[in-house]
Amino acid sequence: MLNDDSANDMNELIVKPMKPRDVAAEADTVDNSTEANSSSAKSNVTGQTDTAPMDTMQPDTTHPDSVQDTPATDEQSINPREIRQDHEQRRQEQQQRIEDLDPELLIKLLHEMILIRRFEEKAAEAYTVGKIGGFCHLYIGQEAVCVGSISVLRPDDYVITSYRDHGHAISKGISPDEVMAELYGKRGGCSSGKGGSMHMFSRDVNFLGGHGIVGGQIPLATGVAFASKYRSEDRVVLCYFGEAAVNQGAFHESLNMAQLYKLPCIYICENNQYGMGTSLARAMSMSDVSNKACAYGMASEFVDGMDILAVRQTTERAVKRAREENLPTLIEVRTYRFMGHSMSDPGNYRTRAEIKKYQERDPIKLFTDNLKEKNIIDDARLKEIETNAREIAAQSVKFAETSPEPDAKELFTNIMK
Repeated sequence: MLNDDSANDMNELIVKPMKPRDVAAEADTVDNSTEANSSSAKSNVTGQTDTAPMDTMQPDTTHPDSVQDTPATDEQSINPREIRQDHEQRRQEQQQRIEDLDPELLIKLLHEMILIRRFEEKAAEAYTVGKIGGFCHLYIGQEAVCVGSISVLRPDDYVITSYRDHGHAISKGISPDEVMAELYGKRGGCSSGKGGSMHMFSRDVNFLGGHGIVGGQIPLATGVAFASKYRSEDRVVLCYFGEAAVNQGAFHESLNMAQLYKLPCIYICENNQYGMGTSLARAMSMSDVSNKACAYGMASEFVDGMDILAVRQTTERAVKRAREENLPTLIEVRTYRFMGHSMSDPGNYRTRAEIKKYQERDPIKLFTDNLKEKNIIDDARLKEIETNAREIAAQSVKFAETSPEPDAKELFTNIMK
C-alpha cells in the first residue's frame, strides 16, 4: 500500500503564464478522485486532479497548428484562506520527509534546483537578445521533478525526455557549460552544437535526449529498457513526457509492451496541465493520467510535483520495483510551468489569479522555507548556495559565447550511411 501522503499531495492545481490577462477570477476547479490498482505490484493508488474547463478558444499566432484556451472567468474567485490552508498542509508533509534524509543530501538537492532556475533565467536572457535561436522551452517551475527523481538513480541508469530538457540534462550530469553551448549552437555543446535546445544528448552520462517529436521518446525508452533486461545489466530507464503525449498511440503501445515483457522502465508524466496553449480539460476525456495504467495492469502513482521530496520518494519506490522485479511504473507528477510553453508563447490563456495561487507553491521556496525551519540551512548558507548557482550560470554563458562555431564537416558526422 502506498503512503497516504501520495494520495493527498495534490488537492488542486491549474497553471500560469509569462504575461497573463488581468481577469477578476478563474473557473472553479473540479476534483476527480480515482483509484488505480496494479495487479503486478499489488499497490493501490489514488489520483486527484483539478482542471478548469475553458469555454472559448483562440488561435495561437506563434504555433499555427495549435489552439489556445482563453482564461475562464467565474463569479467565485480564488479563496486566499483555502490557499493558505493548502500551503500549510503541504509544508507539514514535506517537513516530515525532511526528517528521514541526510542534511547534506537535502542541501545538494536545493542547490541543484536553484542552479537549474538560474541557468534557465540566463537562457531566457540570451534568447531575448537573439543569441539563442529556434525554439527554447524553459523548465522554470518544474525543477523539483527532474532533480527529485534523478537523485535516486545510479550513474549507469538511463534518462530520456522530451524537448523541455535543459534541467534533466544538468541533473543527469551534463555540465551547464555544455548545455548552454548547445543552446548557442556552439562546438562546445553536448551535441556539438547540432542539437540545440530540444536535443541535448550525452552517451557519457547515459542521457539519451531531448526529443522534439511529442511522445517520440516513449517507445525509445521502452526499447532501451528491453535491451537492459536482455543484457542483464540491472539498469533502469526514466522516461519523461508531458501530459499531451499521453494521447499519442505510442504511449499506449509502449506501456502495453513494458508490462507484457516486464521491462524496467519508469514512465514519468510531467503534467503541467497545458499542451502548448490547450488545457488538459479540453484535450483528454479522462484527465487522471495515472489511472490509465490500469488498462495494462501496471503499477502507478500520483504525486505532487512541487514537492521535491515527494517526487523523490515516489520515484524511489518505482526504481526499486524496476530493479528487483523488472516491472514498469507510470508516475503522474502534477507540476506547473511558470513560463509559457516556449519563449515565443505570451501565455495569454492563464490568469493573474492563477499566478497568485501558484506563486505560493514554488518548489524552491517551499523547500527552502522548510530547510530553514528545520535548521538544515541558515541565511548565510542559503546566500552561499545562491551565489554559487549564479556564478555557474554566468560562467556557462561565457563558455558558450567563447566556444567556436561547429566546423562545416560536422554536417556529415554521426549520421547513418
